[in-house]
Amino acid sequence: MTNRANWNYPTPVRFGAGRIAELADACDVAGLSRPLVVTDPGLVNLPMTQKAVQSLKDAGLKVEVFSDVKGNPTETNVYKGMEALKMGDHDGVVAFGGGSALDVGKTIAFMAGQTRPMWDFEDIGDWWTRADPTGIYPIVAVPTTAGTGSEVGRASVITNEETHTKKVIFHPKMMPAVVIEDPELCVGLPASITAWTGMDALAHCLEAYCAPGFHPMAEGIAVEGIRLCKEYLPKAVSTGTDLEARGAMLAAASMGATAFQKGLGAIHSMSHPVGALYDTHHGLTNAVFMPYVLVFNRSVIEEKIARLAAWLGLEPSFDAFLAYILNLRAEIGIPPTLAGLSVDASRLDEIAAMAVVDPTAGGNPVELTVDGAKTIFHMALAGEL
Repeated sequence: MTNRANWNYPTPVRFGAGRIAELADACDVAGLSRPLVVTDPGLVNLPMTQKAVQSLKDAGLKVEVFSDVKGNPTETNVYKGMEALKMGDHDGVVAFGGGSALDVGKTIAFMAGQTRPMWDFEDIGDWWTRADPTGIYPIVAVPTTAGTGSEVGRASVITNEETHTKKVIFHPKMMPAVVIEDPELCVGLPASITAWTGMDALAHCLEAYCAPGFHPMAEGIAVEGIRLCKEYLPKAVSTGTDLEARGAMLAAASMGATAFQKGLGAIHSMSHPVGALYDTHHGLTNAVFMPYVLVFNRSVIEEKIARLAAWLGLEPSFDAFLAYILNLRAEIGIPPTLAGLSVDASRLDEIAAMAVVDPTAGGNPVELTVDGAKTIFHMALAGEL
């Protein structure tokens, strides 16, 4: 892979194979000399993680590792991480891993100097102004999956264990100071995780593109992100050592998270409660809901999706794009219905009620009501388009 570049949008990004060797320098740029490395149990003992941690120690940094992070991270994960940060006298966070580790790491750094409870900073109105910005520690982000794009985001998704709901915690200063995107770190990902996280990146780009409102910059980024997913996601799944495909998907993931400041929609607002209640993988859940939400929104987005299809080299029609999504899911092993996630209708009323108040629901092209959420759920459960 020859692509290698430094970007400053939306934050400094060091992109390219082998760039993880610059981790100590990235910490220096961010002002970190005693970082807490936040990762997850599946990564903490892998050679690539241990090598990265050792590189920091070799550079003279005082480093400890925190890895008590669930796949759907919880407030307990954050508060335990804050204790580790305080006990180790750390001055910032290196968030190293997939979306869960990135979200927890960013939230630990954000909450480090706050006195109010975490839920006081949910992404509602101007609640972010409640935070003391001087109490937010710097963050260096290193994604090892190509999905959430949390490395270039100003928010984290954390589950409230009391209410079993996913909450978005937001502050502009949660944006990492430096990002390292090294496709070599993704090479060992299983094909299934590559597929699930890649579909998350696609969902971000697709919902950002479809969201109402005027944001042509975000929309343009979303379109190119979708093209990258179309060209490279199947390659990344089938040939995990393909650094070009891995790098393209890392870019697509960051593009999705950059674009969705325009908005998300019902793919996410349906996935969030299902993930919170059934502990399903977020990207996989998005992938299952994707075609059903497209059909639900068809009356509003049909012309726009036809334009997108033309850009992607498909027949310029909604049906052609829908067929592409269905074929992609089959090709990379996504279950066609919610039954593949062991999800049933026993908690439908709860899911629908949670979906309509999810912060992503407002970006759906068609207003999402409780009845509408139930319609999407039934479609996804029965596989009816």
